[in-house]
Amino acid sequence: MSSTQNRIETQASGGCQCGAVRYRATAMLDTSHICHCRMCQKAAGSYFAALVGIPRDALTWTRGAPAVFKSSDPVERGFCSTCGTPLYYDYLESEHLSVTTGSLDDPARFPPKMQFGIEGRMPWFDTIVALPQDGTTEETMPGAAERIAASNHQHPDHDTADWPR
Repeated sequence: MSSTQNRIETQASGGCQCGAVRYRATAMLDTSHICHCRMCQKAAGSYFAALVGIPRDALTWTRGAPAVFKSSDPVERGFCSTCGTPLYYDYLESEHLSVTTGSLDDPARFPPKMQFGIEGRMPWFDTIVALPQDGTTEETMPGAAERIAASNHQHPDHDTADWPR
């Protein structure tokens, strides 16, 4: 582990949207970041991937196991084969892997501290904070938000004894 990656003993958990794959970490690295490279964009289906490192010896898969796509010779990416949630990026030669921050139960605990792959960053990325903010989902889609909430199949942001319910 390089000197820029400090191990922080802590508890964190996460998993996919449907709950088929869950994990727990007993330590995290202070490497929370976003990556704008084109490969991460494709893997996340978004403008960037948000990731944070977990030492291999601190990660346990507590329900199910991720499917794996080898996106290049030295890199594997894990995802849920049931719902498709991207779960991790694994540079195989590293002592850690990086889980997708959005798959954590409490992603706000790990704000990004750096950016990588800026060659792929969208040219308008810095203007996002100035976009109009129309309100919460409940305010902008009141009827639809209620129907979605009433039929929600998303796993809750905590471990459960069993799933699906």
